[in-house]
Amino acid sequence: MIRWNRQLRNTAAAGMLAIPLLLSGCSLFGMGSSAQIDPPPGDVEAQMLQSLESANGTGRTSIATEEALSTVYLKNEQGWLAPVSLHLPKGDATDKQIRMLEMLVDGGPYQGTVPTGFSGVLPAGTEVQAVTLKKDEKLAIVEFNKSFGTYAATDERKILEAVTWTLLGDPDIENVQLWMDGAKLNEMPVNGTPLDRPLNRTLGINLELGDGISLSQTRPVTVFFSASTPDGVQYFVPVTRFVSSEKNTVTGALTELIKGPSRGDGLERVLTDNTVLKAVELSEDGVITVSIEDDMFEAGEKPPAQMLQSLVLTVTENAPDKKVRIWLNGQKDVIGMDNQKYGEPVLRPESINEIPL
Repeated sequence: MIRWNRQLRNTAAAGMLAIPLLLSGCSLFGMGSSAQIDPPPGDVEAQMLQSLESANGTGRTSIATEEALSTVYLKNEQGWLAPVSLHLPKGDATDKQIRMLEMLVDGGPYQGTVPTGFSGVLPAGTEVQAVTLKKDEKLAIVEFNKSFGTYAATDERKILEAVTWTLLGDPDIENVQLWMDGAKLNEMPVNGTPLDRPLNRTLGINLELGDGISLSQTRPVTVFFSASTPDGVQYFVPVTRFVSSEKNTVTGALTELIKGPSRGDGLERVLTDNTVLKAVELSEDGVITVSIEDDMFEAGEKPPAQMLQSLVLTVTENAPDKKVRIWLNGQKDVIGMDNQKYGEPVLRPESINEIPL
């Protein structure tokens, strides 16, 4: 336990690399009850990118040739899918979804923009021929070429999850339909996963089915654990589990977060065994207050940013469009090691896991 406590404390600085805009004046997590998540001024972002280049020896493309951050879901070395925020090369705005999906192609045209330790899940040679949006249905129709069907059967679910969750980052998209070689897919071409209805967030991601789970009496929740790149940069990995349908969704998700990863495979817990969830309360103005206790922390001590960021991500993933604040051991003025005020209502960050190349 002592060894893990030390690791938890040491993740604080690395955690700020996973969400680097926390350092800017326009904090990604906000600084008050009405704070909005705005991108930093161009000169600030350019300085941040330059500092990352200097620190890591990377020759990243000039920001003048890049678009704003977009989040795609890539596979890490242990096989987990993780959101990774990348600067898309500039192009026609109508083709943005196509370029994002092309980043998922193993060895594809944007392989050079993928951080070390990550890879795309779409098979080599896959071409994204079109992404058509039906705005009235919030549906994205994705058309692939025939090479899309050349993947290994064991990768089938990862492909569905990566494509779906990448596109769902667009607020105009809630459902995804797949086509291949000019025809709508009614099932996946290799292992036959049914596609009789559009794909959406109910698909889950990095799905974990516990022993004896009865899907008819449960509901899915998604929690965020931590992982590390080969260079030691901390980032977040979403995992979908099932909890009793009688439980409040946020309470169920936080309970699973406290349990920690169910197996090794490179995931790290973000809360200690001593963490106790005391209350989850929703105010009339849409703020979710999470009260936890952990005797590891003394009064006034700053908790690791990685721990607090994971709580914010987990709550807002399961309660979209809600603000969240965290109270620890009865203290309402919780400030993380990143000097952000988590005791005040904050919004979900627009992007996470901006990992240096």
